[in-house]
Amino acid sequence: MFVLGYLLQAIAELLHIVLMSAMIVVIARAVLSWVSPDPYNPIVRTIMQLSEPLLYPVRRRLPLLGGIDFSPMLVLLVIIFLDDFLVASLQMMGLRLLQGG
Repeated sequence: MFVLGYLLQAIAELLHIVLMSAMIVVIARAVLSWVSPDPYNPIVRTIMQLSEPLLYPVRRRLPLLGGIDFSPMLVLLVIIFLDDFLVASLQMMGLRLLQGG
């Protein structure tokens, strides 16, 4: 069972890295929305392409409130919830399997 424990802990760590990377991309997108970046800049284009699949489904369902887009905030809250709940749960399950209980 120790192999399954290590597998769960590795999946939890990988998921944590993916979620933190997504958080950085969403924050970078929000910061870029405050300025007028060059849309042809490769870094700006990469950030836009990575963040749009995360933000578009939320933006489509969430109306603009006072002309403000709250989709990045909602996506960040979901990412934080998943990191705190799902990653921690996977780590605990892996640890319990490693301890044999």
